[in-house]
Amino acid sequence: MKIKFLGAAREVTGSKHLITTDAGKKILLDCGSFQGKGLATDEKNRNPGIKPAEIDHIILTHAHIDHSGMIPYFYREGFRGSVICTFATRDLCAIMLADSGFIQEHDTQWFNKKRARQGLPPVDPIYTKQDAEKCMELFIGVSYNRKFRIDPNITVKFTNTGHLLGSAVASIEITENGKPLRIAYTGDIGRSANRILRSPDAFPQCDYLIAESTYGDRLHTSHQDAAGMLLKIMQETCVEKRGKLIIPSFAIGRTQELVYTLDKFYNAGLLPRIKIFVDSPLAVNATHIFRLHPECFNKDVLSLMETDPDPFGFATLEYITKVETSKKLNDSKEPCVIISASGMMEAGRIKHHLANNIDNPKNTVLVVGYCAPDTLGARIARGDKEVSIFGTPHQVNARVERIDAYSGHGDYEEMIAFLSCQDKQAIRKVFLVHGDETAQNFYKDKLAEAGFKKVAIPAPGEEVSLIA
Repeated sequence: MKIKFLGAAREVTGSKHLITTDAGKKILLDCGSFQGKGLATDEKNRNPGIKPAEIDHIILTHAHIDHSGMIPYFYREGFRGSVICTFATRDLCAIMLADSGFIQEHDTQWFNKKRARQGLPPVDPIYTKQDAEKCMELFIGVSYNRKFRIDPNITVKFTNTGHLLGSAVASIEITENGKPLRIAYTGDIGRSANRILRSPDAFPQCDYLIAESTYGDRLHTSHQDAAGMLLKIMQETCVEKRGKLIIPSFAIGRTQELVYTLDKFYNAGLLPRIKIFVDSPLAVNATHIFRLHPECFNKDVLSLMETDPDPFGFATLEYITKVETSKKLNDSKEPCVIISASGMMEAGRIKHHLANNIDNPKNTVLVVGYCAPDTLGARIARGDKEVSIFGTPHQVNARVERIDAYSGHGDYEEMIAFLSCQDKQAIRKVFLVHGDETAQNFYKDKLAEAGFKKVAIPAPGEEVSLIA
């Protein structure tokens, strides 16, 4: 049996890890998009390193696009196997992949106009909204903690990771020549205490562990400190300076956490008297899906819902779906909070809000999650004084702040604590994925200190034999 690391190897996006059994069965762990700018990213997405029609099954850990975003492309290129995931992941993919397909079509139209002016031929989108809708026929939902038999020799069991609604460790058992081999793939690991979701659960013992390492060299501030910082930044920006607080946020997970925090402020009478807008059709739809899956919520949220039936709504909050209403926010001079997608600031309505507000020193841009190094969000977060948005240079005169505690990824102490449910001596090798090399090397040393001795950092495209 072999595993080949096709994506998120020494980088943070494009999660794809291919298991090939001795019998020739091909199982892809996640099928994510490489995210970033330019033709290099596009080329990597269009050439995944395997023919999609050859894949028998995709085991999907969660719905984020850097883990699920290439499933419609694989469908378009002939993949007709099954996509196995939790029920909540399936529900989220139904809206997220369709939204991604729409963005692909829209961005390609804009790009082709630019190519036409240069005398260049048009290009096709990587996939369309229709491709995304069709691929949902292949999805199979599975409950947490249920062992699901893929075929006579392969089973998978999902256990909660607390990273996103429906996120899971995939524990796979493959029997070859009468010998079972156990592989655990963490997907993305959440915080030890999440504002909305249940804390991560222990997962079954494995022989080989594939583990994420996004924040392998960081420690987060506490949730309580983060809430206080958010309230302080709102007060300084919107009340004292009469400016706008722009919060780029992933539509799914991060936005709901922010709204839940603001809902608690509102119930406690702490929220300044300003309008708060969630400007993302995807976030609106995702919030509806959150309401359908209370089985994923922690005890605090379930307790709050006994007196506040909707923890994702309050009087001064407005969800925006229409483009016309979104545009009016840019014309308004009133202080407000605008939460808009995407979190890495590479697509969606947030780019328009940044283009219209980033040059005003009264305003603040608050970064609340991870931004891959090649993204607009990373350039703003690291303090670039000028950035290009829609091909136009903009001066960054707005205040830029960052709160890492709203990240859905655990820091290195939280991840090590989560992995400690395993018998370290029984693990033959740990493979670190989904992290940049600096974070991975630091994390590798921390894992060694914690007793994980056989840790590897696979290179892109590297293939490794797994011995039962």
